[in-house]
This record gives sequence, C-alpha cells and structure tokens, in this order.
Amino acid sequence: MTQNLWVYLSASPLLWLTGTLVVWAVAQYLFERAHKNPLANPVLLSMIIIVPLLKLFRIDYKTYFDGAQFIHFLLGPATVALGIPLYQRFATVRANLLPMLVALGVGCVVAIGSTLIIGRMVGLQPLIIASIAPKSATTAVAMAISSSLHGDPGLTAAVVLVTGITGSIIVTPLMNAMRIKDWSARGFAAGLASHGLGTARAFSVHPDAGLFAGLAMGLNAALTSLIIHLMM
Repeated sequence: MTQNLWVYLSASPLLWLTGTLVVWAVAQYLFERAHKNPLANPVLLSMIIIVPLLKLFRIDYKTYFDGAQFIHFLLGPATVALGIPLYQRFATVRANLLPMLVALGVGCVVAIGSTLIIGRMVGLQPLIIASIAPKSATTAVAMAISSSLHGDPGLTAAVVLVTGITGSIIVTPLMNAMRIKDWSARGFAAGLASHGLGTARAFSVHPDAGLFAGLAMGLNAALTSLIIHLMM
C-alpha cells in the first residue's frame, strides 16, 4: 500500500511543487545561517538537494516540471515587477545613464567576444560556440538566440545557469577586492554578467544594487540579441 501511495504521489504535480518550495525554504534558511555567504547561494543549494532526490526516486524531468512549471510561470510576472523599483528611482537611473551605457556596450561585447575567441582557440565546434556565446543574456533570450544561430538551446540553458551561479558567487568578493563600493556599479556589473541570478543576489545585498542589476539584465538581453549575429 505504501508503494502504491508513493506511485500516486510521485505522479502528482502538487508533490514536486511543494517539494521545490520546501527545498527553497531550507536553502534560504541555510543561506541566512551562513550570513549570506555567496557560496551558500540558495539556487545552488536547491540544485544540490533536488537533483539527487530526483535521481534517488527515479523521477524524470517531465514529471518534475509538471509541478515546477507553476513556479516557472511566475518568472514572467517577477521580471515585469523589476520595473517597479526602476520607476521609483528613475531620477537616479537617469543621472547614471552615460556610464551605464558605456559599461553595457563594453560588457556585452566582451562577454560575447571572449567566448568566440576562446572557443575558436581551443577548437570548439561552431554549434558549441553558438550555444554558449549568449551565456550572459537571460535564459529565455539566450535560448532564442542560440536557436537562431543553429546552436543547442538545451546546452545554452545549462551554460546560462552555470554563468549565473558563478557570477552570483564571485560578484561580492570580487567587488570587495576591487574596492568598488558604489551599489549601483556593483549591481549593474552583477546583472550584466550573470543576468537573473546575479540580480537576485544583488537584491539580497542592497536595493540599489538590485535596481541596477535588473536594469542591466534587461538591457544586456536586448543588446546581445542585436549584436551577436554581427559578431559570429
């Protein structure tokens, strides 16, 4: 009877929706207990917990996503909500417009160009290069760009995730080492290089950092989609 109950529950979308929320709550608790240490990133911790659980109970991705898709749906409203602090602090954004545009152009070109140069130097196939070139754009945009370049959107999604996690882990110690104390600069760099995960990390540190990170994420996604075809 216990086995039959587990089979029933494992096929229910609510199980993995609830499981994901519980895991996130645990990861967030551990993050707070670690004094918000970048290495205790809640997204990274959630992956470390969920993936082995899915493997242990032999749950395929489709079954899991049938529940997790409700959280995935909220990414859209959450992204739109980033416009609220932008509206509230528009005067601050306007005052920093010129340095932001310069940083955006340089950061976007370097993110794409470094991938192309290193990829060709080590002999990666064109399909692989096309898949990883838009790694600093947010996931949905990066996958669309990859598809238009005849890359592998699945590989792109994985690389984008790794980029975001890496950026959210190293951004604070890197900025501290460089003695960059301006929250707008720190946040813009985080959002530009590591999109949504970097933005989430920035919001957890300071509201101004989160504001500029969200702005950088959106602008970089738009600019990447415009210039990447010219650089490939």
